[in-house]
Amino acid sequence: MSIWKRKPLNQLLAEAADSEKGLKKTLTAPGLVALGIGAIIGAGLFSITGLAASMNAGPAITISFLVAAFGCVFAGLCYAEFSSMIPVAGSAYTYSFATMGEFVAWIIGWDLVLEYAVGAATVSISWSRYFGKFLSGYGIHINESYMLSPFEGGIINVPAVVIVMIMSLILIRGTKESAFVNSIIVLLKVTVVLVFIAVGWQYIRPENYTPYIPANTGKFGEFGFSGIIRAAAIVFFAYIGFDAVSTAAQEAKNPKRDMPIGILLSLAICTVLYILFAHVMTGVVNYQAFAGKDGIAPVAIAVESMGHVGANGMITPAYPWLNNAILLAILGGYASVILVMLMGQSRVFFSMSKDGLMPKVFSEVHSKFRTPAKNNLLFMVIVSLFAAFVPARVVGEMTSIGTLFAFILVCIGVLIMRKKMPDAPRAFRTPLVPFVPIAGVLVCLFMMVFLPLDTWIRLIAWMMLGFDLYLFYGMKNSVLNKGTFSERNYKTIAYSGYAMVIALVAVAYINHLDANADGAFLYYFSLIFAAIHAVIFTFSFNKSR
Repeated sequence: MSIWKRKPLNQLLAEAADSEKGLKKTLTAPGLVALGIGAIIGAGLFSITGLAASMNAGPAITISFLVAAFGCVFAGLCYAEFSSMIPVAGSAYTYSFATMGEFVAWIIGWDLVLEYAVGAATVSISWSRYFGKFLSGYGIHINESYMLSPFEGGIINVPAVVIVMIMSLILIRGTKESAFVNSIIVLLKVTVVLVFIAVGWQYIRPENYTPYIPANTGKFGEFGFSGIIRAAAIVFFAYIGFDAVSTAAQEAKNPKRDMPIGILLSLAICTVLYILFAHVMTGVVNYQAFAGKDGIAPVAIAVESMGHVGANGMITPAYPWLNNAILLAILGGYASVILVMLMGQSRVFFSMSKDGLMPKVFSEVHSKFRTPAKNNLLFMVIVSLFAAFVPARVVGEMTSIGTLFAFILVCIGVLIMRKKMPDAPRAFRTPLVPFVPIAGVLVCLFMMVFLPLDTWIRLIAWMMLGFDLYLFYGMKNSVLNKGTFSERNYKTIAYSGYAMVIALVAVAYINHLDANADGAFLYYFSLIFAAIHAVIFTFSFNKSR
């Protein structure tokens, strides 16, 4: 048996057809489009857009969204082909299993934990800031210590934890019910976006666009060209909505037709809205106003600036009633983003568990609700911990790098599938192959390079933990390989692990040389972590003898 063994396509399709023991099929094309919009709109527009504008791109954040969308189009076309061929829960994990084998599937599955779980935490943190703004409009003020992580001067982010718990419980109740709630919220959210654009357009102040591309500060990634690309990489996680659509393939009534529609249409609609929204947001208020802790809730700042400037220089909001109405709708919209991300994560682990790579508890379906309830409960706890104690910038950038990595593997998978299975039935074919998948790889990799080095450190460390789990659990319980692997497989894992150890030390050292890096803790942690894993991978190498 081999870690490179692929899961047969006919087996995957048989699993999708086994609806009696699997997940209930309830979603149609409109529901999938709403699911995609539910994930896309919110995470980018309403959360870290302000931070990316104030720290990286300035008003040129609109260009950053265009760059990010450019990469998404290529990846979206590849996702659409895969989802029409393999309508099974699991998204990129399942696609990788069919094209590149179990080992690569494990890597992408573990990476998707980073993408969805940490992404849900990012949005819940921003939800907390908007919730505080909303209550303050009625004279109710929450102690700041209970709305910030310890790393930001607080104790615990209580509202972020509460919203994660509520959305998890709704998700446990059922996919149909969750999709219904999500559709209502999406309708409200799109309406708010359109109102924000229409109302805010008349209060755009041209001077806020000068300079449109602020000059680089002398530090890589802070304004100028490098700032625009870094901002594109940071806000890229806002586009993971169409990725989340693909995780619901096994719950779609007609996945071969509806999955491509759900993925591409939701992506197209949201890209247009993103660019218009960002243009208005940076036009009504100077981008520097989004710096600091309130930058995670930039729309709240923007709506307060939609009015006329008095003789004293103060702005009187033209539509005071609109402020809290928009904030209320944003809170609901954020809730749908969190719901979709939590759903995507649970479905990935559902698939991994059925393959034996994760404990069986993750694939147990509730007898009444027909959902992976225990799976949802576990991630409710994990995501709540991230939301309670980790700063927004860290979780946001971790989500972006995880998403970009997943997109790269999906694009590579299309190239492999076209060569290995050219005659397999495809309801949708990615156009201009190999140009589109290769362009997708290059654009996503280009954006990854521009992310901060500390984000790369966290990605490498996270993937090394994934190797640990695969080595000590996944390989022993693999259904496809029946827990039997060759000596060469263990040697491959050992060499791959050694490569990550070297990469972690090198990146940590380079980051440590930067005077603006986050202290020495991350550097010494990386060295200790690398040393421990050098021993672990030596164990794997010895098993190959």
